[in-house]
Amino acid sequence: MMPRSLLARTFLLLALLILITTATWIGLFRYLDAEPRAREVAQMMASTVNLVRASLLAAAPERRIDLFEELSSREGVRLWPLEADDRLDPLPDSRFLNLLQQQLRERLGPQTRIAAAVNSQPGFWISFHLDGESEHNNANDQLWLILPSEKAARNVAGHLLLWGLLAVDLALIVAWLIASHISRPLRAMAAAAEVVGRGRRPPPLAEAGATEIRRLASAFNAMASSLERHEKDRSEVLAGISHDLRTPLTRLRLEAEMSIGDDAARQGVIADIAEMEAIISQFMDYARDESGEAAISADLTALLKDIAARKSATGCPLQLQIPALPPLELRPKALTRAIANLIDNASKHGGDGEIRLSATVSGDAIHIDLIDHGPGIPAAESERLKRPFTRLDTARSGPGGTGLGLAIVDRIARLHGGRLDLLPNPGGGLIARLVLPRQP
Repeated sequence: MMPRSLLARTFLLLALLILITTATWIGLFRYLDAEPRAREVAQMMASTVNLVRASLLAAAPERRIDLFEELSSREGVRLWPLEADDRLDPLPDSRFLNLLQQQLRERLGPQTRIAAAVNSQPGFWISFHLDGESEHNNANDQLWLILPSEKAARNVAGHLLLWGLLAVDLALIVAWLIASHISRPLRAMAAAAEVVGRGRRPPPLAEAGATEIRRLASAFNAMASSLERHEKDRSEVLAGISHDLRTPLTRLRLEAEMSIGDDAARQGVIADIAEMEAIISQFMDYARDESGEAAISADLTALLKDIAARKSATGCPLQLQIPALPPLELRPKALTRAIANLIDNASKHGGDGEIRLSATVSGDAIHIDLIDHGPGIPAAESERLKRPFTRLDTARSGPGGTGLGLAIVDRIARLHGGRLDLLPNPGGGLIARLVLPRQP
């Protein structure tokens, strides 16, 4: 149930803090306000009782009925004779109402009775003697003064709720601004880190905001620059070594063809030189910066069929299962190099069985599968074999490999926002699956 993003978590914690603080503030205010409010309401009720008593005593007996009607119509105050067998419903047990009863008895006398309903008639019922509080009062002179229930309390709950909601809304808006201000540079940094993970240089992060955020952005920019510089140096070193080795290899080939008389020995030396040239070509491919090629919207179906046709022309027939695929944002040269590496890998290590090239649309991704029927690889070794210069010392490792083929494919897959999966073939062999997202 806990949200996963920093923005949502920070906002949730701030919102909980605000709600708890507001609820505590309202509760504390209601508690502290109960006593002065009870005194104020009790004073108002006691004054009403005294005014009604004085009015009744001052009025002629024949005019009292008219006075009752006048009080009822204008003030909402009713009078009722108190009977000995009246059924009283006590007021609810709350701090405010208990204080109110205490204050009323202090002002009207300890014999004052207060009820929430009499004989099932609701209201705020207060008893009083027509002639005032005295030990010689006649019980028949007692009356009930019935006030509307709203008189018992001011409508402060509605005001508190309104102001509380306004305060909470304002505080939540500020909390959202604070949370977004914290998470915005971190989201930008996460996006930049993903770009670095795909082997590209992200735009420099803005070094603004709090001191810690500025230091983090500065350190990230420095790290990205350093990685780019090391990658460029590595590529230049590999390219330089590979280029410099081609000249002596060409001389060795000419020397072998012209100087070695034994045909078998000559062909063996030439084969070794060709293998060395193939290794150098792989070094050149690995040193090449794939991110320099711009991504375009391309017809993946036509691209795969063209790759298969060229491989078949060189003596590597493929079984195709390629339906009509949607256009995709990709780098055609880099993707061609990756699929060609997978085909060469399957042809070299996949035994004598058929090699199948298939493509399917699966949700938001496109799967390009190279399936062979060779010895396969252990599942535990699939991730390790994607590292540069890594080879498997089993049947799938032949002589002459550099351990760069799968590393090149994995780097190109990540450059497209995808991945390379090495899966076991249920019929024996390996499924090399290139997963490309449909969205760029």
